[in-house]
Amino acid sequence: MLKYALEDFYHFLRVERGLSDNTITSYQRDLTAYEKQLTKIGYNEWNDISRNDIMRFLYELKDSGKSTATISRHISSIRSFHQFLIRESIADTDPSLHIETPKKERKLPDTLSQEEVEKLLSIETTTPLSLRNKAMLELLYATGLRVSEMIGLKLEDLHLSMGFVQCMGKGSKERIVPLGDTAKKVLEEYMQTARKELLKKNKQENALFVNQHGRPLSRQGFWKILKGLAMEAEVHKTITPHTLRHSFATHLLENGADLRIVQEMLGHADISTTQIYTHVTKARLKDIYQTYHPRA
Repeated sequence: MLKYALEDFYHFLRVERGLSDNTITSYQRDLTAYEKQLTKIGYNEWNDISRNDIMRFLYELKDSGKSTATISRHISSIRSFHQFLIRESIADTDPSLHIETPKKERKLPDTLSQEEVEKLLSIETTTPLSLRNKAMLELLYATGLRVSEMIGLKLEDLHLSMGFVQCMGKGSKERIVPLGDTAKKVLEEYMQTARKELLKKNKQENALFVNQHGRPLSRQGFWKILKGLAMEAEVHKTITPHTLRHSFATHLLENGADLRIVQEMLGHADISTTQIYTHVTKARLKDIYQTYHPRA
């Protein structure tokens, strides 16, 4: 059956390549759809798959309205899997070998203006939960961490006396990111008061950010909090878990930061990923010019 080799592949990704659960889940999502399509056609052996079968699957994705980025990700997953089959002698040929990845549409990330960020961060810290929320948003905007990196932080990752946070990024790559004075001050207050209050029922918890039951905050939990805070602050732009990360990078570049430094703080392996933010700053400059120049 086709499924057995897939399970071996996921085990290989987890144990030998050391990929994160989120990355493996992405592979599983792509390859489960691929395997279902092949099973529907009637295949039982990976050795029988041809290039045409893969192309048919990709065309179905396109016809169902999947984006170029999603199709590119499927191709990457399929290619990695078929290379694994060759290495493990499960198949003799790689039908994905000459399939080209479509050029990705470079969608500019949604960002907030500096004024909108100020509105979002103007949280009244009257309860332990509101102080926790402010600490999380200040941390994200000060460091550009991914939400998954933030909720994965442990107590020992926060070095307030030295003014930095240590996090584990994609591909288990560790990086150190400095904290600004504002974020440092709010985090100190959260650690001294709110976190202790939230941990009354679970004092042994080592996660930095916890929910009202003293357990680690989930990505979905943070997402709900962020949407609620954006509504309260009357920030009407589309907000995603990555919005503050995008805004962090854009505002640094707008204020003259070096692209390589921003790349390092974001944890991007390739500087071309960071360069998308230079397009954002150019687009914003153009908007400002069109709005305020008398002869624009």
